Amino acid sequence: MSKVVIIAEAGVNHNGDMKQARWLVDVAAEAGADYVKFQTFRAEKITSKNALKADYQKRGTSDNESQLQMLKKLELTYDDHLALIDYCKKRSIQFLSTPFDLDSISMLHQLEIKLGKIPSGDITNLPYLEKMARSFDELIISSGMADLQEIENAIQVIVSAGMPKGKLTVLHCNTEYPTPFDDVNLKAMQTIASSLGVKVGYSDHTLGIEVPIAAVALGADVIEKHFTLDRNMEGPDHRASLLPEELKYMVSAIRNIENAISGTGIKEPSLSERKNIPIARKSIVAAIPIKKGEMLSDLNLTVKRPGTGINPMLWYKVCGTRAIKDFEEDELIIV
Repeated sequence: MSKVVIIAEAGVNHNGDMKQARWLVDVAAEAGADYVKFQTFRAEKITSKNALKADYQKRGTSDNESQLQMLKKLELTYDDHLALIDYCKKRSIQFLSTPFDLDSISMLHQLEIKLGKIPSGDITNLPYLEKMARSFDELIISSGMADLQEIENAIQVIVSAGMPKGKLTVLHCNTEYPTPFDDVNLKAMQTIASSLGVKVGYSDHTLGIEVPIAAVALGADVIEKHFTLDRNMEGPDHRASLLPEELKYMVSAIRNIENAISGTGIKEPSLSERKNIPIARKSIVAAIPIKKGEMLSDLNLTVKRPGTGINPMLWYKVCGTRAIKDFEEDELIIV
């Protein structure tokens, strides 16, 4: 299997502070993630002044501000993007950002970002989907809140706009922060793969790291997970995000699972365990001293380690024959 792509989702957990944004890059790089992902938007382009905040956004922000006011504080400028792209290169991690409006798509295209990420909220946004298809070389699509038909419709729009289907990866996702475990429905990821013929992955909003690790075992090509510097910071996403050490542990666990499922599928002794065969397996041995010519039977034979003698599966072929020599107790039988 190819390497699982791990996206460390910084999102807006920088709180509009470039120093914090760089720290987030540091954390993602040190954890071993492939990408660190931010969000690109102009608040006025994506939400009206009357739009309400989601429940999870309310839990981490002031009651006295609108969604527009909250988002305005979390914008990154063009120069911020340039600085972060340059810093990611220095830290040897790839920069990624989700554009939330048409102008932001243009900006990322101008910055020569090759991989595009479509957020769950725009999977039904036809003009957006078309522009994404024409602006990037590959696309990752989050499918939170969508049913299978809506995902298929989005794929058709993207392919019709010129993006080859083989360049698409659909992430199964639930947009509730945090996602209840009994709402994850991880098998839906496999349904997307088998029904729509696309690469799949999982964008996780549960607490902890168990579900993304399970997704890798079930065939995810991409894993995306939010992380933060401190879950107690003010902001909409901190509380459902991993801490730096948790992110590092998740990446390590995914790489371990990746190795564990990368075998041939042929059931045979592995290279590492072959040396254990003569130690752990057993052979037919003398249960008591046996004289030459004596009949071998279950009265004078038994099975013990090591496994360097006659295989006990040949028990009935040995029983009924005569000893070809004297055997001491526990001596390997030869016939």
